[in-house]
Amino acid sequence: MKCIIIDDEPLAIDIVESYLNQIGGIDIIAKCTNPLEAITQLNKQHVDLVFLDIEMPNLSGIDLVKSIENLPQFIFTTAYPQYALDGFNLNATDYLVKPIPFHRFIKAVARAKEKYELLNLKPAIATPNAETNILKPENDFIFVKSEYENIKIKTEEITYIQGLKDYIKIHIEGTNKAVITLLSFKDMLEKLPRNNHFLRVHKSFIVNVNAIRALQKTKIVLQNDMRIPIGETFKKEVLERLGV
Repeated sequence: MKCIIIDDEPLAIDIVESYLNQIGGIDIIAKCTNPLEAITQLNKQHVDLVFLDIEMPNLSGIDLVKSIENLPQFIFTTAYPQYALDGFNLNATDYLVKPIPFHRFIKAVARAKEKYELLNLKPAIATPNAETNILKPENDFIFVKSEYENIKIKTEEITYIQGLKDYIKIHIEGTNKAVITLLSFKDMLEKLPRNNHFLRVHKSFIVNVNAIRALQKTKIVLQNDMRIPIGETFKKEVLERLGV
């Protein structure tokens, strides 16, 4: 995703930029302290997301939104909570009140990414070959954004995946360190290959069936003796899938 930060206070821009650098996955293509300059930037290049202050000289953030046709997603970043209703009436993706807590910023970005993915749905990996009419095989790896780089992970080496409030933790065989990425559980499920190696056993856990060592009444035991809870709503599917 490509974004622009618009705020008449340079310090506020620096804070948003710092937060985005920590999260990753979004490229800052312009930083504007003048809203009129921002309009020029928005008109001359493709932008997916705008971080936008409200109280600015010459033109308010609300007036800027009203003046741009085909405006991309925008998140208001303001010191004035009284404009929240106006923000949501303008279909803002989120409304952040300064000083912006990092955890709240993460949630707003996750929401923007989810909307972006819904608007840019990728075609299924397995697609018919026009000449042979045979499905092309899926990749045996995925890439996920973690910190400042895209990490390549072999799917066969994933033992289990844990969904937290704002993050996904991908646990890799033979290592004690998990890969942490800012993805929704839904996004993670869509990234995984549709080869039946992965099974959702709980609202917060996906396991690689090849990593399962044993099955207990309410838990799955992995090869490394890690015990994963089985959610009540997933129990029937788990038992059927494992043939128990």
